[in-house]
Amino acid sequence: MTKVCEYYLSPVSPYTYLGHEAVVTLARQYQVQLVLKPFDLGRVFSVSGGLPLAQRAPQRQNYRLIELARWSAMREVPLNLHPKFFPVSADLACRLIIATQLAHGTVRALSLIGAIGRALWAEEENVSDEATLARLAEGLDLNGEGLLKAAAGANVQGTLTQHTDDAIAAGVFGSPWYVFNGEPFWGQDRLDLLEHAFKRA
Repeated sequence: MTKVCEYYLSPVSPYTYLGHEAVVTLARQYQVQLVLKPFDLGRVFSVSGGLPLAQRAPQRQNYRLIELARWSAMREVPLNLHPKFFPVSADLACRLIIATQLAHGTVRALSLIGAIGRALWAEEENVSDEATLARLAEGLDLNGEGLLKAAAGANVQGTLTQHTDDAIAAGVFGSPWYVFNGEPFWGQDRLDLLEHAFKRA
């Protein structure tokens, strides 16, 4: 029986970036199929009590920086705590990931998620910009222009809306979020627990 883990994500979340390669490695190790569900985190925040970064209390903003630095060092993943282009809209990046998965499959879409995260958090790139996203796709031997055209289609937008509806129904309130055997795991700092669940399955 195929083991399946739903992977809800906003590609501009630093925590998605920090945990992305780790969850991909775990899924490969334990032969778990990742089901990608890029979603609209802003819409999820609006129904779950979440706040955009600028609206959070100073204590929470300050501690977030400490944790990001710790996890960057722990996972040996480079991360700029104050990237030039953040906050940034994730909408186009989400739709490009969906278009890539539809055209080329999950493995290629996973690579694109990693590239988008690195571009934002380590390379000072604007991942809401069409030219930037096209270039990132081209760097993975994908047709960036063609995928951007596909990303503008109603079916891709409908898929993004459905993923967001699914996230709300599943009780998601942050990114990344994993659901395995009906059990939710919030955040890349829960990957040890997710691995334990993979082992037991």
